[in-house]
Amino acid sequence: MVLLSVLFGDVLRAFNPWRAIGRAVSGGFRLVAGQQAPAPLRLPESLGCWPAVVALLGFVWLELVYGSQLTRGVLPHDLSVATLVYSAITFAGMALFGVERWIQRGEAFSVYFGMFSRLSAFELRERSLGRRRFLSGAPGWPIVPGSLALVLVTLGATSFDGAQEGLLETPIRETFEWFQDRGLSALASLRITNTLWLSISLAAVALLYWVGVRGMHTIRGSPPARELARSFAHTLIPIALAYLVAHYFSLVVFQEQAQFTYLLSDPLGDGSNILGTADCAGPCIDYGLISANAVWYVQVAALVIGHVAALTLAHDRAIAVYDDYTKASRSQYWMLAVMVAFSSLGLFLLSQANG
Repeated sequence: MVLLSVLFGDVLRAFNPWRAIGRAVSGGFRLVAGQQAPAPLRLPESLGCWPAVVALLGFVWLELVYGSQLTRGVLPHDLSVATLVYSAITFAGMALFGVERWIQRGEAFSVYFGMFSRLSAFELRERSLGRRRFLSGAPGWPIVPGSLALVLVTLGATSFDGAQEGLLETPIRETFEWFQDRGLSALASLRITNTLWLSISLAAVALLYWVGVRGMHTIRGSPPARELARSFAHTLIPIALAYLVAHYFSLVVFQEQAQFTYLLSDPLGDGSNILGTADCAGPCIDYGLISANAVWYVQVAALVIGHVAALTLAHDRAIAVYDDYTKASRSQYWMLAVMVAFSSLGLFLLSQANG
């Protein structure tokens, strides 16, 4: 969905099941009552898209902590409960604040994939499809409370997922053993440990970005630091995309072969063989489809292109923020350092994992 959003725009909007149900209920009300269903409450502007950020954090925790490979994983029952709880919250938000308003600010997947669709050359203009220059939609990404946190969570979660296999492997093991020595069960120790290190990863990414913002703030005539941080938040979207592509490229290449063969034949793991391919787990996956060197080149290319795009967006925003080109250029020395740091971090994590 991330790649589809980048290539073709806000694709999820057309297929979002929660939006479809909300619009159907709203349409039924309009048909019976003869008027649009009113939203009982107004979503506070100060809330921004924080509901979506919290929901995204919950999804990340469910995947990377609760469903860790060393635990029992996320069972169909667990996923069903999570889906029902999330759906109930989503429908309540739609009922209270309006369908489209909640989709824009509160529904995590709409906000998340909508963020990446800002990089696309396609956009929805009222009810028609329009074209724009690639990346040109990113500066128009709404600067609201929580928008910066959304992209930082994306970066931090991907960094943590990669670091578990390399940089953080030893600290995670030692922390896990420390909790076990104090009487906690293995499962509880593992989940508490991963929650702790996920939080540290998120904080580290946020701190790195904040260092760059504080550096830009030293330029005479700069806006307040918090305003600077928000106004440059969209420049991190290409980096978030680069991290996702670099980290999950090989997973997609091999796992999608499984997805559309034996996993679809036995989706619930109950012994079904719907498509007759449930027994081809090994033969169905061609591990020689792409070499390790090719994977590394794709990862490096993704990081380099993503960071160059980010610097382009940052330079564009700096010209708009500062009153002359000299100050704008000087401010970008700091952003360049942040981008180089993110590039180095990404390459280091990938090399550790690959090694």
